[in-house]
Amino acid sequence: MVYTRISEKDILSWLKENLSEERYSHSLGTAECAKDLAKKYNLDEEKAYTAGLLHDCAKCFTNEKLKEIIDKNLHVEECEMLNYKTLHAPVSAYIAEKDFGVTDNEILSAIRWHTLGKLNMTEFEKIIFLADKIEPNTRDEKYRKEILEVLKENNGLNLALLRCYKETIKSLAKRELKICFTTIDIYNHLLDLKNVSDT
Repeated sequence: MVYTRISEKDILSWLKENLSEERYSHSLGTAECAKDLAKKYNLDEEKAYTAGLLHDCAKCFTNEKLKEIIDKNLHVEECEMLNYKTLHAPVSAYIAEKDFGVTDNEILSAIRWHTLGKLNMTEFEKIIFLADKIEPNTRDEKYRKEILEVLKENNGLNLALLRCYKETIKSLAKRELKICFTTIDIYNHLLDLKNVSDT
């Protein structure tokens, strides 16, 4: 099934023109990693590839452009506006729908929440979130291997997410950046799930 209105070739051309070289490489890596994770969890591989390819399509927009698109077209919670690094996620979902013709709600939601995440993510949303963190082209190889090992465990998806949130919170605190309360809520929820599975 095709999930976009325009061809993959045209999408790649657009991404190459609108992303930095590193971000373009990251997007290709995320698409392939998402496809691999989809296969592992018996999910739609083509859908995962599409979400991975488009997840950062607005990443290289200026902060001013991101804020303008959000103000005019989107509802974004106040806490999401605390850190400019997460603004591209809702805008990328918007661009995926508006410019690339994506209508699949699960793809759009996975793109929308690939930075902050949300409570009770679907398996599909989880694999896109993780693919963004562990793709092989630009991410740290040691960290990638650690997450892949965690994924082999029982309840591996949630444990891998928990590991990612631990690192995110530590990184934000170390850099003295504000932390969205949603991030804390998700971390606490994942910790509860881990504790339940441990008993």
